[in-house]
Amino acid sequence: MSNSLDTLKLSEMIKSKRGKTGLRQLAAEIGVSASTLSRVEQGNLPDIDTYIKICEWLGVSTEYFATKQIVLNTQHNVVAHLRADRTLPPAVAEALIQMINIAYASSANESQI
Repeated sequence: MSNSLDTLKLSEMIKSKRGKTGLRQLAAEIGVSASTLSRVEQGNLPDIDTYIKICEWLGVSTEYFATKQIVLNTQHNVVAHLRADRTLPPAVAEALIQMINIAYASSANESQI
């Protein structure tokens, strides 16, 4: 699993709380540049310092916008990593790949029983 930031949710929350306040005024209040705030409102990923300042202004924790992405095809990813690993001899990588494929096939067969 990896963490990601829900930039759409962040953007919408900033716009909602900002209301009719001008972009430059709000940026100065938060402590970021107006162009940076504009980019974040457009859904761009902020740098960490900007993100922390915005979260403080919004009154939410930095985890509030975090999302977890589950890698659905683990077998494919493991095989891809083994093939990309230049420290393994190709024959060893292929042997490990065969073992992984057998293990996943066996697991699939058992779940059908």
